[in-house]
Amino acid sequence: MAGFTGLLLLDGYLDGSLTAKMVDKDIQGSILAVIVMLLVIPAQFELSSLVKKTGAVVFKPVTIVCSFLFAGVWYFRQFHPEPYQFHLYYVLGVSVFALLGVFAFQGRFFGTKGTVANCSASLFSVFYLGFLSSFILGIRVEFGLWPMLMAVIVVKSSDIGAYTIGRLFGKHKFAPIISPGKTWEGLGGAAIFAIIVAMLFAGIADISMTLPQAVLFGAVFAYLGQLGDLAESMIKRDAAEKDSSESVPGFGGVLDIIDSPLVTAPLAYGFFKLIGLSA
Repeated sequence: MAGFTGLLLLDGYLDGSLTAKMVDKDIQGSILAVIVMLLVIPAQFELSSLVKKTGAVVFKPVTIVCSFLFAGVWYFRQFHPEPYQFHLYYVLGVSVFALLGVFAFQGRFFGTKGTVANCSASLFSVFYLGFLSSFILGIRVEFGLWPMLMAVIVVKSSDIGAYTIGRLFGKHKFAPIISPGKTWEGLGGAAIFAIIVAMLFAGIADISMTLPQAVLFGAVFAYLGQLGDLAESMIKRDAAEKDSSESVPGFGGVLDIIDSPLVTAPLAYGFFKLIGLSA
């Protein structure tokens, strides 16, 4: 997390979004764009491996390309004179390409066998890893560096709070069928940690957010972050796996790290829009 934050601070320094005193450049978030777009590649391999153990097949040649394209839409639109119009046609184009691509791949290599399972899994992977991840860049481009850092760090701090308080005081299971280790006490810890971090961002960072809004953000997104973690847990349990992979020592896989921010990024984008936050 420290290395990730350092790269994003460098990103903000290079494009002028680090402080209000700097002049913003036309193109924002170049380093973050590279990180997000590249992360979808190993994430697709991990998700594909999990899905394969359930009996379905993810068509990686299609899903990797489409997820990569979806992830970068907010970055690419900065180069177009009509960004909103470009965004609309870009998303429509990639969506159609994904839909036709998975059916073409299915027909070419599998015929009619497993059509529903394979195509559904492939399209889900594009939506989950491509479309959802695009909102991380969306927050960065539309609202600035600090709101994006707030959205990610608040959610990840809720994970830390849930684990810490859950290990110390957890007794009442939150979702025993999906994730036996999660407790209501842990969820309370997630909320406490997230609220504290959100308040710190509102009070110290360059974010136009009131203290009550920060408290609301922390409380709501602590819960949503845990739901995002449960969503990935459901996939892993269906595949009878504890972690998505062992690619990140001590954490599991890339999916295990990005599961919460993936689900919460579109909602954080909507929250910032709702309160009228500006870059």
